[in-house]
Amino acid sequence: MSSPDLVPADAGTRVPFASAAAASGAPHVEQPVAYDGILLAGFGGPEGQDDVIPFLRNVTRGRGIPDERLEEVAHHYRHFGGVSPINAQNRALKAALETELAGRGIDLPVYWGNRNWAPYLDEAVTDAAAAGDTTLLGIATSAYSSFSSCRQYREDFARCLTDTGLGDTVTIDKVRQFFDHPGFVSAFREGVRDALRGFLDEGVAPDRIRVLFSTHSIPVADAQRSGPRDVDFGPGGAYAAQHEAVGAAVMAQVAAEIPEAAQVGWELVFQSRSGPASQPWLEPDVCDVIGELPARGIDAVAVVPLGFVSDHMEVLWDLDTEALEAAEAAGLKAVRTPTPGIDPAYVSGLVDLVEERLHGTPASDRPHETALGPWFDVCRPACCENVRAGFKLAAAGIAP
Repeated sequence: MSSPDLVPADAGTRVPFASAAAASGAPHVEQPVAYDGILLAGFGGPEGQDDVIPFLRNVTRGRGIPDERLEEVAHHYRHFGGVSPINAQNRALKAALETELAGRGIDLPVYWGNRNWAPYLDEAVTDAAAAGDTTLLGIATSAYSSFSSCRQYREDFARCLTDTGLGDTVTIDKVRQFFDHPGFVSAFREGVRDALRGFLDEGVAPDRIRVLFSTHSIPVADAQRSGPRDVDFGPGGAYAAQHEAVGAAVMAQVAAEIPEAAQVGWELVFQSRSGPASQPWLEPDVCDVIGELPARGIDAVAVVPLGFVSDHMEVLWDLDTEALEAAEAAGLKAVRTPTPGIDPAYVSGLVDLVEERLHGTPASDRPHETALGPWFDVCRPACCENVRAGFKLAAAGIAP
């Protein structure tokens, strides 16, 4: 599928809380914007045993889930001392972004705030405004299009500006979803390349190796609504299509370096399902697929955390613990490849995205590794909506 042919904005377009350049609603903002600061938006995570249940209450707010059920999930965090690695990873990412920005002579402060745990986004936005930094460019720590990975962050931005009373003072734009930016893709390419070389050096035949690109499962209904409503991305919406496209790009790039890799099969799998059994979620599950691989003639598996920017809890528990245990039980050689983390190429790529908006880089000049890109800057009407939760105002996109 080629890059989405999006319907242009009309005269009645409204882009809430946007900079003047983004307010027109054009899919790609090709005018320079003098931003005052970067808003790094994270999911958040507990940093001690006493934080775990309050954190999970924040994550599930509005769903009426009792603490007894939350405790069933809490054991993942308690296994690691009640500490999610995600806050430490975002501190490291913030520092790396600041270093890269300074190295390029870009004088922009980075404000960091989370959705579900301290430091909260409200605090970050308030701090920015107090410092006189009122034209902000958001970077969410998620690369793909879906409610949880894009629109909910945009709703967070709008909520913060509304709740703090700063909606008439502060604007928040957002960099494009960066699933196929070379800086994000490179860590996965290198990880797959190294994993395949390792298996081949151990004498495993290429057609007996499988690459599983794993990402967070989401409700099927949410997947179908991911991306703009005027483009048909198939049954999994833009969310699945983006992952499939990046997986194909990674395998093609690795095959260009290792010819035998062209014989290695791959597929997209899902993990970390958390909804009720009655609600359809994206499948197949990574552990279920691993269990089937020996019967399919596979001896070795590379598990690639394609949907994740760093080694947070879903990677440490669902992949490093459960998936690798499933591989051991199946008698498979197995490796989990790295996430981008603070890989220099990834950090540099994020700052490239900042520079696109600072300079108003034309879409035709923006790097992308798949035919779906470059993704758009201003989200389209109803993009990635969550109809179960009802309409909420979102920044960095055309309302509603």
